Amino acid sequence: MEQKVALVTGSSRGVGKAIALELARKGYHLVINYARSKTAAQETAEEIKALGREVLLVKANVGDVDKVKAMFAEVKEKFGRLDVFINNAASGVQRPIMELEEKHWDWTMNINSKALLFCAQEAAKLMDPKTGGSIVSISSLGAIRYLKNYTAVGVSKAALEALTRYLSVELAERNIVVNAVSGGAIDTDALKHFPNRDEILEDAKANTPAGRIVRMEDMVHAVMFLISEGAYMIRGQTIIIDGGRSLLV
Repeated sequence: MEQKVALVTGSSRGVGKAIALELARKGYHLVINYARSKTAAQETAEEIKALGREVLLVKANVGDVDKVKAMFAEVKEKFGRLDVFINNAASGVQRPIMELEEKHWDWTMNINSKALLFCAQEAAKLMDPKTGGSIVSISSLGAIRYLKNYTAVGVSKAALEALTRYLSVELAERNIVVNAVSGGAIDTDALKHFPNRDEILEDAKANTPAGRIVRMEDMVHAVMFLISEGAYMIRGQTIIIDGGRSLLV
């Protein structure tokens, strides 16, 4: 494969790391983005280097537009191109509606939805319109259904999915394919921040038609499909990976 380049935000651990490692296995050079977990990011970078790929490590809060622009400037200087952008970084305050403050709302919306807009703008500038590129965002079922204490995050993910549709239309002239993947409950470090983590996992185990909860590799497979030639005609869609759980009451 021609030496292509992929950027995965929030890729020091969890699903982001799993996606980055699979991209490296497929021959991509990687840009690893992190906000706080420098040690974990460095460990991820070493694993990628062990696969024979080049790695650029960039610390940046993707909710800050200036930091986003600086990050992509580093990508341009190092690689001069970008072929795949995975919008994975996420954060958010989980509280009941009546306890949400403006700072909680702004923080959550900035990282989970504003980041996609401004990262996509910068990513598109580095993608060759002849060979095209792919943008895939990681969403959540809270974008389309009620989850306890999830108001700010759920609304931010709904905005992400709407933005995915708009980007897919306006970036099509640049030959860029834009989609999103929404996962069911996955037992990752991120889920530990949910006050009702045990309840969520028990529900998924008991009520998922597929017979098991979602694994990280399920998300990875979906992302890899969406950046493949086989998904060229899939545009602006959010693919739900939840074993059928969302189909039930």
